[in-house]
Amino acid sequence: MSVFTYFKNSFARKKARRKFNSYGFRVDKFQLSNNETVEFANWLNPLVKPKTVTQKEIDFFRKYIPTGSFAIDIGANIGDVTVPMAIAAGSTGLVLGFDPNPHVFKILQANAALNIGKAKIIPHQFAITEVEKEFYFASSEASMSNGGLIEDINDNSHGKFKLKEPIKGVNLPNYLNDHYAEWLPKLSLIKIDAEGLDYFILKTLEPVLEKYRPIIIMEILENLSTQIRNDIFSLLKKYHYNILNIGDFETNVHFDPKPVNTKEDMPVKGLTENIIAF
Repeated sequence: MSVFTYFKNSFARKKARRKFNSYGFRVDKFQLSNNETVEFANWLNPLVKPKTVTQKEIDFFRKYIPTGSFAIDIGANIGDVTVPMAIAAGSTGLVLGFDPNPHVFKILQANAALNIGKAKIIPHQFAITEVEKEFYFASSEASMSNGGLIEDINDNSHGKFKLKEPIKGVNLPNYLNDHYAEWLPKLSLIKIDAEGLDYFILKTLEPVLEKYRPIIIMEILENLSTQIRNDIFSLLKKYHYNILNIGDFETNVHFDPKPVNTKEDMPVKGLTENIIAF
């Protein structure tokens, strides 16, 4: 990288943090080892690292999402995990992608429109909550590449940049029963990545865990309290799940899962890691 390119990219990132801009996307094509091509809409936001879809990543999800099954991505963002999940499920399967952020949701919609005949994604711009109500979206940077939900527009806990349009929250078990009841018996996996609200989302899913026993992949954010970590462990054990710590959850690299047999084995505070539960 030239010095000019370095400073140009650095300036673009600084600008994106301070001043809002609506970024488009480009469609990249990735050749897999079986000569299959997967398309992915990469967001042109300079704060977001471009996604590369690999055979190793898709093979990871094929271990847990059988062809023709149903999977759900909560906190889908632009679809960087949603797309590999959907390729694993295949054209006869279905993946739902939920994200409340309207700016990343536009890119998620673009990704849902790609890979026709290879995958089926239905995007939903909802937050997953216990009861149906409205929230606001806040971020620490102006381009809204990440952030979280707040109830009070004056709440700065997720940053000072806020969207004025309210975000709808839905109870997922109720929503699935109303709109996807025929798919629920095929439910194989739910991924949760919700900026620290993962436990509260998991708790709303108890009827689904009890009846359908999907595999759960979820993030344990570094600043989660020890109590919340313990609550996650207890809730999963309530439904007889076995838990593994899979670290950073980089599906493109080798990782060594560690059994989580006690609350003390849960990811430690101060470190963001992920767990997978069977």
